[in-house]
Amino acid sequence: MSPVRLSRATLSRVAPDARPLAEPRATGVVHLGIGAFHRAHQAVYTERAMAAAGDDRWGICGATQRSTDVADRLRPQDCLYGVRAGDEARVVGSVREVLVPGDDLAARLSAPETAVVTLTVTERAYRPDPRGAVARLVAGLRARAAADAGPLTVISCDNLPGNGAILAGLVADLCEPPLLGWVERNVTFPASMVDRIVPATTQADLDDMAARLGVVDLGAVVTEPFTQWVIEDRFAGDRPAWERAGALLVGDVRPYERMKLRLLNGSHSAIAYLSGAEHVSEAVSDPAFAGYLRRLMDDDLSPTLEGLAGFDLARYKESLMVRFANPGLRHRVSQIAVDGSQKLPQRLLDPARERLAAGYEPRWIALAVAGWMRYVTTARDLADPLAERLRGEETASASATVDRLLAIEEIFGTDLPDDPVFRELVTDRLERLTADGLPATLRALV
Repeated sequence: MSPVRLSRATLSRVAPDARPLAEPRATGVVHLGIGAFHRAHQAVYTERAMAAAGDDRWGICGATQRSTDVADRLRPQDCLYGVRAGDEARVVGSVREVLVPGDDLAARLSAPETAVVTLTVTERAYRPDPRGAVARLVAGLRARAAADAGPLTVISCDNLPGNGAILAGLVADLCEPPLLGWVERNVTFPASMVDRIVPATTQADLDDMAARLGVVDLGAVVTEPFTQWVIEDRFAGDRPAWERAGALLVGDVRPYERMKLRLLNGSHSAIAYLSGAEHVSEAVSDPAFAGYLRRLMDDDLSPTLEGLAGFDLARYKESLMVRFANPGLRHRVSQIAVDGSQKLPQRLLDPARERLAAGYEPRWIALAVAGWMRYVTTARDLADPLAERLRGEETASASATVDRLLAIEEIFGTDLPDDPVFRELVTDRLERLTADGLPATLRALV
């Protein structure tokens, strides 16, 4: 590995066709939660938008929520980092600075040149928490109102249906009346849908990037060639020309976010809780399991999707299977399994409700839910905000486990526990998984 660290001073060592597409001269975007996903997704779109439009005002100030790890990796590199998408590796230059807890985020949020705030803080962060991202955002809005710094667009890029409206509601809950009035007049919260698989970076990835770039890059991220960003066209003021970079600006994001949450993320959850594989590609290499995923998407999830006239849904589902099977991503199943109690309702339980209401049995969703129940009961290290309530006795009967977990209203509501069809389906699947394992269960259910 080269001992020379990536930075603006060493950028000349990188091949010209792998250098940043744009060099921002100002900071117009603040991003909360500058993890690997943002660096492989919104930051890439923003750089491409600057290059396409010849507009260098849209540099990004990223803010970490808790850990200083990203700042420790990026600051010594002048916030440059590489993105490898398939066989292409390129240095991205849209990030200009990284703030850590304790830095003056409010000053950046209240700067007149800041016109857009984006967030990737995960589903778990959208809970009322005075120490969390929403509270930091509100503090910045308060400073912006006091400075009369102009309108602001705040875009949630997290996997939640109606994420813009949810974020707006959480902000409103923390605003005093005068500030709330200012927010209602000056701030918009467009919904958005994001899609790109970004596994956690490994040391092998860092070694590979160093070999490709010719310099050490401790901020590198690895992703897939596919990328998608759908944004509600409701901006308070100026913005990057993201549509010039391939983003889709629409009047209603909901059909697209529902499609992605259910087909991609719902399938991911099924893989995480059923397959037992280390990586996603290993799970779908099993023809029987790949067949299960197709039935899950075709029979239980696709019928719940509306408002996609003109969109080739069959082609999209086929692209998902190709993406899942990509061995180059090495997308860890354990990464997907985190915080399942926060993800399951949107990904699998809402479509289950809709299928039940339409008079159909969500057979394949029920198998994924049973897999989750087995997982939370047996996992040694359960990363979930409800972990203590989820753990149970491994020797308990399937019906007892189903009864115990369905009673958690935050996950299953009050309707699913009272639905005899859903309860029977999940109990049957859990009994089969426990007694026979997944391969035999799939053979019996197909």
